[in-house]
Amino acid sequence: MARAGDSQARPLLLLGADGQLGREVAGLAAARGLSLTGLNRRQLDITQRARVKEAVDRGYATVINAASYTAVDKAESEQDRAMAVNSDGAGYIAEACRDSGAALIHISTDYVFDGAKGAPYREDDPVHPLNAYGRSKLAGEEAVRAALAAHVILRTAWVFGAAGSNFVKTMLRLGGARDELAIVADQFGCPTPAAALAEAILAVAAQAGPANFGTYHCAGAERTSWYDFAHAIFIGQEALTGRKGPKLRPIAAADYPSAAHRPADSTLDSSLFQATFGGGAIDWRRGLQDVLRDLLVPQEGGKA
Repeated sequence: MARAGDSQARPLLLLGADGQLGREVAGLAAARGLSLTGLNRRQLDITQRARVKEAVDRGYATVINAASYTAVDKAESEQDRAMAVNSDGAGYIAEACRDSGAALIHISTDYVFDGAKGAPYREDDPVHPLNAYGRSKLAGEEAVRAALAAHVILRTAWVFGAAGSNFVKTMLRLGGARDELAIVADQFGCPTPAAALAEAILAVAAQAGPANFGTYHCAGAERTSWYDFAHAIFIGQEALTGRKGPKLRPIAAADYPSAAHRPADSTLDSSLFQATFGGGAIDWRRGLQDVLRDLLVPQEGGKA
């Protein structure tokens, strides 16, 4: 078992290395000179138990599971696939970590909650997912806890970055093609920059041990709605490029039909994570500026 403080003595294994979060973790680890092996979904299908065991059983101190089925609406019609990846796969990884002596950092979601609390969710609040994606992620948490004591589960929310698919990139794409966008204004949460979450993950990898294994919330510090998030995106676009965004029209979630029912307010309280692993509150607005700059401002030697 990896002890607190010795987790950088042996290399890290990152699963889901080709996702937006995985890319941030891999890039940050490389910049810090850490020994990290990244596997993408083509290199390792986490629903294959024997292959997971083989991949993990190579002397890693910590395994970071950023591999996940994240298509929230599609999960309603692909519940078996979502459960296979988010629950069975998570369990196989936890079993392999137990057998190899590695610790596990597992990424989960605010969608394990129903959004009806009326205040930010703490780690010990009752869970009640409203959709198939949330149920599959909750089942994954339970599988990890059942198989492995040496785990840190990080629940996060509304992750965005310059890579992968996310709300910021969708807004920029739609805003470039339409004069008006209707945006849901009565669902609230905590946008989380993938870069900040990657920082948090590596902080956990460096410090995790028996005294702090468990479940934590790690998300942006400021509650906002999808509508206000979109507004901030286009304000940032205009500041960087001079291009005004489309007119935004606030609508109710009930007026935006979707396959999956989403929580009305899944704001997370991340104070326990900050007290345990250090670091300040995550400023998603600053993270948004960085992402918009990466996406919109031409870089030397290439294009944005």
